[in-house]
Amino acid sequence: MNTTTTGPTDGPPPQLTGGPLTLRRQLIFWTGALVVFILLLWLLGDVLMPFIAGMALAYLLDPLVRQVQRLGLSRAIASVVVVLIFISLIALALILLVPVLAEQIADFVARVPHYVERLRQVVNEASQGWVGKYIGEKMPEAQKSAGTVAATAASWAGSFLGSLWTGGRALVSVLSLVVITPIVAFYLLLDWPRMLQTVDSWTPIHHRETVRGLAREMDNAIAGFVRGQAIVCMILGTFYAVALMLMGVNFGLLIGITAAILGFAPYVGTITGFLLAVGVATAQFWPDWHMPAMAAAVFLVGQFVEGNILQPQLVGKEIGLHPVWLMFSLIAFAYLFGFVGLLVAVPVAAAIGVLVRFLLRQYMASSYYTGGKLG
Repeated sequence: MNTTTTGPTDGPPPQLTGGPLTLRRQLIFWTGALVVFILLLWLLGDVLMPFIAGMALAYLLDPLVRQVQRLGLSRAIASVVVVLIFISLIALALILLVPVLAEQIADFVARVPHYVERLRQVVNEASQGWVGKYIGEKMPEAQKSAGTVAATAASWAGSFLGSLWTGGRALVSVLSLVVITPIVAFYLLLDWPRMLQTVDSWTPIHHRETVRGLAREMDNAIAGFVRGQAIVCMILGTFYAVALMLMGVNFGLLIGITAAILGFAPYVGTITGFLLAVGVATAQFWPDWHMPAMAAAVFLVGQFVEGNILQPQLVGKEIGLHPVWLMFSLIAFAYLFGFVGLLVAVPVAAAIGVLVRFLLRQYMASSYYTGGKLG
């Protein structure tokens, strides 16, 4: 979010000057800092949630504040304007969507047993038809395995949602998150340049350029993913919801928003939305197979557009976050720290990735790796 640390790192990768002792001290210091950070997150995660959410919001809104400043407004006025506009948009979205979503969620929960039974009937009918000819005696075993997988998935989903709830139960109320987060975001936006200058002044002069280079890499990775992926999720979620509703699939809005929210984890949003849409369409329209096929086609088109147009243009290919590493980070941090873990998973994953690549560069440039003296 620093005005001097956005975008790719210019010039050669940062190199740590100094001998092995200096590198060893750096490793000890940053390892200790990571341990302290994890301990604080584990002990105070519930209390820190509105503050971490405020930091994440400030990070997302900082580019807009800088754009507004270019109109001639002060940093304070620009921060107020951006925060107020953001709060207004969120409030409007909640007013418009929450009643509809609450109704759809309640209706969906009520219809789940019917949908499950209907899908079971479809499978049974298929087992008596052409599918049964190919699978034969294996069909009962396949049905049993499918039921086991579904039960396991439902159990995991319940545990995951339970961990998210546990992560927020120490809050006085949801109101504290709603009220404190915008305030924290405003003050961080107001003082962000001064904070960055202060932190920069604390950095040892001998290693200042190295730390600045690493900070640019981290900022590029985090900004490229978080800001770009947020736009991608909104575009795809809107596309899925509108397409499914136009097709007449029940709970199209709910399915689209679910796919958008889960879209931050690569493939998770698309796969979840695909299964929900095809399952609901099958239970709703069977034996007409055209509608489930069209529902599947909607997500295949969305995945194609995301991979070939949206991701390269909005997120970029070189953000340094491998999808597997990102999915692991999101799931692990959510499991360990609840909702707070979800907020810090991407920045921490990006920071660790940058530091690991930096250490690998140091190792491959060392005499230990090359087997000779560095010239």
